[in-house]
Amino acid sequence: MNAGIFLHSTEQDNSIFDDALLFITEYNEKGAMGFIVNKRFSRNINELAEFSTSIPFPIYEGGPVDQEHLFFLHQRPDLISDGEYVKGNIYLGGDFKTAMVLINTGIITEKDIRIFIGYCGWDDDQLEDEIQAGSWVVTTGEIFG
Repeated sequence: MNAGIFLHSTEQDNSIFDDALLFITEYNEKGAMGFIVNKRFSRNINELAEFSTSIPFPIYEGGPVDQEHLFFLHQRPDLISDGEYVKGNIYLGGDFKTAMVLINTGIITEKDIRIFIGYCGWDDDQLEDEIQAGSWVVTTGEIFG
């Protein structure tokens, strides 16, 4: 398995993973990291205290790990520096202050960037075990737009 794949949850247990579409951003000998890309968070970014002057912009529930922090995926490395290449034209993170300026001025939109609260993480071999157990299936998907 590699970074840049999509997984769809087969679970129907009313958890955050119910009908979740995940995008795996990191996969190595230590484990895997990814984000749920199809579940909107209950608030927009401007409803968070530190971003109260921002325009209303959606946040997505990235996963149950580290929900005290925001993360983002984008496809504008020409405008947002320091992102970590994932696959195709998709980058993880980078200069968040610049990203917020670009969002607030309308230069980048939901077609360019997706912001997440939290992420999904697995220890070494844990994700493979879950796939083998039938909890996830490899699929196709889309992040932006």
